[in-house]
Amino acid sequence: MRHALLSVSDKTGIVELGRGLARLGFTLLSTGGTARALHEARLDVVEVAAHTGFPEMLDGRVKTLHPRVHGGILARPTPQHRAALAAAAIPEIDVVAVNLYPFARTVADPDVAYETAVEEIDIGGPALLRAGAKNHERVMVLVDPADYARALAALEGAPPAEAQVLRRRLAEKAFAHTAAYDAGIAAWLGALDAAAVLAPDAAPSRARWPRTFGAPFALAAELRYGENPHQAAALYLTPAAPGAVAIARAAQIQGKELSYNNYLDLDAALRTARAFPAGAGQRVVVAAVKHTNPCGVGLGASGADAFARAKAADPVSIFGGVVAVNAPVDAALATACAEIFLEAIVAPRFEEEARAILAPKKALRLLETGDDGAQPIDPTPELRSVSGGVLVQEPDLAEDDVRAARVVTRRAPTDAEWEALDVAWRICRQVKSNAIVYADRDGSVGVGAGQMSRVESARLGARLARLPLAGTAVGSDAFFPFPDGLEACAEAGATAVAQPGGSKRDDEVVAAADERGVAMVLTGRRHFRH
Repeated sequence: MRHALLSVSDKTGIVELGRGLARLGFTLLSTGGTARALHEARLDVVEVAAHTGFPEMLDGRVKTLHPRVHGGILARPTPQHRAALAAAAIPEIDVVAVNLYPFARTVADPDVAYETAVEEIDIGGPALLRAGAKNHERVMVLVDPADYARALAALEGAPPAEAQVLRRRLAEKAFAHTAAYDAGIAAWLGALDAAAVLAPDAAPSRARWPRTFGAPFALAAELRYGENPHQAAALYLTPAAPGAVAIARAAQIQGKELSYNNYLDLDAALRTARAFPAGAGQRVVVAAVKHTNPCGVGLGASGADAFARAKAADPVSIFGGVVAVNAPVDAALATACAEIFLEAIVAPRFEEEARAILAPKKALRLLETGDDGAQPIDPTPELRSVSGGVLVQEPDLAEDDVRAARVVTRRAPTDAEWEALDVAWRICRQVKSNAIVYADRDGSVGVGAGQMSRVESARLGARLARLPLAGTAVGSDAFFPFPDGLEACAEAGATAVAQPGGSKRDDEVVAAADERGVAMVLTGRRHFRH
């Protein structure tokens, strides 16, 4: 007789799994809430305490830690191991379905008490999973309800080689599950104030960064290559943040396989489009990106209007670029996009007529985020590798209201200039440093990105402009260290500037602005993007 041990925190699909296993002749072993759920479904269940002959103890801390459980899981299908089991009257356990106490959800509450969190550290569950995963030669180990159906199908009569491959894949998943679980516990403990143990009933204070960081990321796709054909690359998923959008989790509904560079450009485009308010009463934003920098950003009453403006800002660079929209793509926008060569488009969704219009462009990649266009970008910490280590930082998602900036010139911006400054400031924080963005209320006019000096970015942005610069506003991601950058912007035709301030020569820069009649505001916040 075959045995299956079912003990899960997430009860999704557990009754269906139990019914399927019972139909295949398995004896069901279980504990606690899982056993109750199976009993309520009128399934025959043997409590683990009855199976081991030893009642649970220590407030439930010890239930499954018993040779009659772990021996049944860890025994290999060899004559020696089976003889040892027979001598001890221990039956083999062939299926282990376990997922762990919701520790991450518990400690996500900043007010959770130390002892409450500690009690959510699962001990028996990881031991069961690791035992089953180690012995995947014989044992089917399940941590994800999404795997229950295919596990049942394999147990019902899959070819031995196919079943063995599945058991190995499920073992890999189990080890990743326990590794992520342990990493979360280590990170929580590593971020606690050392005095927390002295007041176990209180919510302990936490450091900004734990002493250890990271957990196994899930492989989502092997990419064709990295930035260049001789570099291998892959996409891994980090844990999802509820209520946020992320390019790695967007659904591709058309087009060729996404490349490493596609993902980088799409992420930059998505961040740029989502830097603006979206939804009812707001204008549609279209952001065109080339080599991770916005080359044209347009705002309009419709997607087609916004796209036309983004294209007009830089009709050369948009060719072969990627586009992000913060509203659904309709037929008019799809028609406009189909007129030029684009690598990819990401939007909340594509209307049916828009899909039909873009369908003939077989290589064009279409991605849907599946929200309403107003959701924020995933706030998961950003990781970037350096030789011998990984840099980790909070993403630059801080809310800025440029109208709250301090006016430092004799002349304050006009209403029209405030609108343009808002657009320039939202775009410039998405541009690689040194960043200078010329804009009006309808979008970007010229973008200077990635130059070694700010004055060169100011000159480059003006030189690349294809729309009139007269009367534009400028956003600068960091302060002007000398008046020359401000002077270059004014000579190009800009009449208002938003910059963080903080230079030793701020007074000289302000004087240069006053001399030229330029309105300047200091935001007090820098937005470098390297």
